[in-house]
Amino acid sequence: MYSFNAVEVKDRCVAWIQEFFEKNGPGCNAIVGISGGKDSSVVAALCVEALGKDRVIGVLMPCGEQADIDAARKLVNHLGIKNYEVNVKAAVDGVLSSVADANVELTTQARTNLPPRIRMSTLYAVGQSMNGRVANTCNLSEDWVGYSTRYGDAAGDFSPLSFLTVTEVKEIGKLLGLPIDLVEKVPIDGLCGKTDEENLGFTYAMLDKYIREGICEDEAIKERIDTLHVRNQFKLEFMPCFRP
Repeated sequence: MYSFNAVEVKDRCVAWIQEFFEKNGPGCNAIVGISGGKDSSVVAALCVEALGKDRVIGVLMPCGEQADIDAARKLVNHLGIKNYEVNVKAAVDGVLSSVADANVELTTQARTNLPPRIRMSTLYAVGQSMNGRVANTCNLSEDWVGYSTRYGDAAGDFSPLSFLTVTEVKEIGKLLGLPIDLVEKVPIDGLCGKTDEENLGFTYAMLDKYIREGICEDEAIKERIDTLHVRNQFKLEFMPCFRP
């Protein structure tokens, strides 16, 4: 049976972050997009433990009014890190308007993926201006079924959680002493008001058990997970390149 040692994994992750910065930017800052959810909270906390709070910068990026912005503010205050709040609505609206002026009718999917890509551009703008390296905050569970935006939240310079499931991320969050409401905060897509699990059609607990133990008692859900995994595998692969 699969077992997870949160203490050991947390310590190894902290050491890994330290090693990354020693090789890829001694003295640089970690730039973390802060949503107030478990992933960005855990990544920020891991970076604080690895580098010290003076080298971690949180960037809050609401798109207009964000109902749960207080959760993001609570996290940066809890960690005591420098932070900036950049509202991306004008940038998103600007792109939408310019594309419309070009007589291109954007699909729903294109509109959905635009804000995450604008946010990533914002993180890199802050990072390049403040001697930073941008953290990717995706986890294994979301990546497994493609629940991320390519060149949006799926981008970054280093990724502490990419091989950790949602269940494991929560365990580390509790170990790090993060506020329990942030660790257990139910992720919502911010678009149609549905939770991630409602959109996916299964719970993260079911997905994590299938990933780690290969067990899924519901055949229909197993088939859906497998389909999503295969369909979205390209997001995790290197860009196809022609080699003459």
